[in-house]
Amino acid sequence: MRLALYQPDIPQNTGTIVRLCACLGVPLDIIEPCGFTFTEKQLRRAAMDYAERAELRRHISWQDFKPEVTGRLVLASTKGAIPYTEFSFQAEDTILLGQEQAGVPDAVHNYVDARLTIPMQGDARSLNIAVAGAMILGEALRQTDGFAAIVSDT
Repeated sequence: MRLALYQPDIPQNTGTIVRLCACLGVPLDIIEPCGFTFTEKQLRRAAMDYAERAELRRHISWQDFKPEVTGRLVLASTKGAIPYTEFSFQAEDTILLGQEQAGVPDAVHNYVDARLTIPMQGDARSLNIAVAGAMILGEALRQTDGFAAIVSDT
């Protein structure tokens, strides 16, 4: 299981997701360019001491990232057709989160293997990207026994 951020544009959310991945032992891919200056110092500040514990891979572009994906690419999207709770995750999946402000372009949307949504009240637009990522990643790890590996490591 992996988590990937497509051109993130809010450093605090990126830091939260780095921390999430560090705590759960899930590798994180960051697909650049970011909407903020992304230096090691800024990463450490946003992710606190968790940045050193995270398995983080940076990609200079979407084109650079695509050949690295080995399993299915699963997009979290407000335009998704399948509720994430009804999707059957596989351990090799990469969950892709789009930009906080714009999501992903059509070319990325059309490239992925599945598009998932989080069921919400009719008048709600979206959740914070870090919250959405945590919800979907939690369900994916539950389905694939990913939490068992964390418990056995402690």
